[in-house]
Amino acid sequence: MKFKQLVAAGLMLSVANMAKSAQESEFVVSDIKVEGLQRVALGAALTYLPVKVGDEMNSFRIAQAIRSLYASTHFESIEVLRDGDVLVVKVKERPTISNIILEGNDDIKDEQLQESLDGSNIRLGEPLDKTVLTSIENGLKDFYYSIGKYNADVSAIITPLPRNRVDLKLLFEEGDAAKIEQINIVGNTIFDDATLFEQMELKFDAPWWDFLSETRYQKQTLTGDMETVTSYYKDRGYLKFDIESTQVSMTPEKAGIYVTLNIEEGEQYKVSEVELVGELLGHEDYLKLVLPITPGELYNQAEVTYTEEFISKYFGRFGYAYPTVTTIPDINEEDKTVKLTLSVDPGKRIYVRRINFEGNIGTADEVLRQSVTQMEGAWLSNATLESSKNALSRLTYMETVDFETVRLPGEDDKVDVNFSVKEQASGSFNAGIGYGDRTKLSLQAGIQQDNFLGTGKRIALNLSTTSYQKSAQISYTDPYFTIDGISLGGSVGYSEFDGESAGFIQYNSKQYSVGANVGYPIDEFNRINFGLTYSNVELFQSTSYEQTTRFYNQFVDESNPDDSIKYDSFLASVAWIRSTLNRGVFPTAGSSQRASFSITTPNSDVNYFKTEVDTKFYFPLSRNQRWSFLARLKLGYGNGYGTANGVDQILPFNQNFGAGGNDSLRGFENNTVGPRGVQLTPSVIRDIDGNIIYGSPVNDTVTISSRSLGGNAMILGGVELIVPTPFVEADFDNSVRTSLFVDVGNVWDTEFRYDRYKDLTLNQQFNNDPLEDYSDYKLYRASGGLSVQWLSPMGPMVFSFSKAIESREGDDTKFFSFNIGQTF
Repeated sequence: MKFKQLVAAGLMLSVANMAKSAQESEFVVSDIKVEGLQRVALGAALTYLPVKVGDEMNSFRIAQAIRSLYASTHFESIEVLRDGDVLVVKVKERPTISNIILEGNDDIKDEQLQESLDGSNIRLGEPLDKTVLTSIENGLKDFYYSIGKYNADVSAIITPLPRNRVDLKLLFEEGDAAKIEQINIVGNTIFDDATLFEQMELKFDAPWWDFLSETRYQKQTLTGDMETVTSYYKDRGYLKFDIESTQVSMTPEKAGIYVTLNIEEGEQYKVSEVELVGELLGHEDYLKLVLPITPGELYNQAEVTYTEEFISKYFGRFGYAYPTVTTIPDINEEDKTVKLTLSVDPGKRIYVRRINFEGNIGTADEVLRQSVTQMEGAWLSNATLESSKNALSRLTYMETVDFETVRLPGEDDKVDVNFSVKEQASGSFNAGIGYGDRTKLSLQAGIQQDNFLGTGKRIALNLSTTSYQKSAQISYTDPYFTIDGISLGGSVGYSEFDGESAGFIQYNSKQYSVGANVGYPIDEFNRINFGLTYSNVELFQSTSYEQTTRFYNQFVDESNPDDSIKYDSFLASVAWIRSTLNRGVFPTAGSSQRASFSITTPNSDVNYFKTEVDTKFYFPLSRNQRWSFLARLKLGYGNGYGTANGVDQILPFNQNFGAGGNDSLRGFENNTVGPRGVQLTPSVIRDIDGNIIYGSPVNDTVTISSRSLGGNAMILGGVELIVPTPFVEADFDNSVRTSLFVDVGNVWDTEFRYDRYKDLTLNQQFNNDPLEDYSDYKLYRASGGLSVQWLSPMGPMVFSFSKAIESREGDDTKFFSFNIGQTF
């Protein structure tokens, strides 16, 4: 307002000067001169003047020229004069802001202040409009008053600099917030003060140890508390509850606040009837069945609001995106009941003109459209939009997904849908070189990309070599091989294992494999995958274990028993996959299940089957889902079928289930959980001539392997409490996860009978413990600890601190582990 008054006064003064200088006569402009320009170019200044040479000037045209020059925001003062037939414009430019200094602002961040200043065009390099500074000062003071800092002050200090430049300094004196000395509630008889105070965020007279209590007065918080108290009453039947007045008084030194709420509780009302009116489009019978409001119960404002939202969302499923649902109460004071009439106006059916994506820097639009079930040209369905959002969120290369509907100007039945996405690391990378007394020189490298070149296709390449193991594998999957969502993939792999040089289970193996798989979607949550893998396996057993000898002897060449065995297999598989997780990486809600069954075809050299079930459930513990509870369970069983060389086939020992490590049972190293290998050493006796003869079997000794052979049955489970990561803001919850966990599980061999060896002497290095202690290695193994996971640009990283709960001498208990490239 002051700015307008100054401009008007300037205009009047300039017009008066012009009239006096021009002796109130009209003239034709022969030339235009602009004096006082420093930063603004002459050509630019002339463009702001609605006058050119040859125009006839009068008082109206002069006033118009002054207004136009002021509107350019470049000039602080303007004077228009006449020199003969020459129009002379004298200007004083506004100073340019050379620097902005913010000092003393603790409650308001510099970024927030700069954003506010930008909105008022107060930024570096721009001309300074001094009239705006007063409104900025007053606006900032109002903010401090709203949070209870009544002694706060904000001053704008302008320091002139050469070449018509200035430094602008905003000096803040925030002071202390006024403390709430007392809150009084007047008029409450049904609920006592303590009950109502519990509903409020503002507190007074809080104990010293309750440092989370908000004892500073804030206007916005008080407004929210008043709404909370109102809802508390209306949700319990007090339909006419009202806060009649509010008094906020301050101590003379502005350090203390007294708040008084005067309320009228009223009477409790019950719902007598619920009626639906309006355009219900044939859905009246269904809505009556599912309405949450029940006649005869107390009036509940929250249920009324929920009912309105439910009806709105219901019609939104059929394209009526902007329905109006209004509840009209009809109160009967005699019996204290209320009839609720829900008036429904569905409005026009809304159609989607276009679906747009923004924020996808690396991912092509068509890849995202594959997960969107809302179609362009079809009617708008809020259920379909939510389903599309969830499907996009489950992509492992998406961090956040949001959408909004934008109504088109002049089109009351069409909208555009804008999806806003934020991408994240879409794979993992690992590389390293190391040396150890067991592993010797080790090299490893691998990459897994779930969104290869932005196409949504998954590729993986892994290479690894140590003194005892070499492996290479490449795989490829196109999740949308067809427009219907049928996926197609394949893999090729090679591996060598030398357990003897590693000090592990002493057998060697080589394996080549090639496979393909195809997946069919059932609905948005379920799909079925089919696969077929050919493998060529060569095994060489350097040490005979009782568990492995049975399988090995089925294929050994009796004429050359020390030679390796070879076999081919064709493994057919089927898997059911279901996922309702809210995110592809670091989910906090929903569940996932996978059940698979694989079996070698009858024409394979070995005949076996394996079945696995893996399920996870996430239960959010807070509305923002920063606290969540995870429960998981994994089961597995495998065995052979048919006969080979007259012997019943069993599961090949290189297909046994194993446990231990970060991907199964944390706190234990790989292959340390489950039954150990049993090696039988016959007793040796020499005759009188010194010849070796074998003694009685009861004198044989048994040696137990240092690592587990695994088994054909497995149970793994655990619970995990996901907590906010300390010192990390909520914006990074999709990149960093901290959890406390307990893992439980074990692996068994159901086909091997340890009791046959229980009476034999156990090697002394195991302290003559009973063999049963090593057979099933207790009925369970458990560990607990802390896990921190970080999704870095290089891929996922895991820091795990864990301790085995059930262990024994000889185990390598893991207290700390660090992995790079761990896939979740």
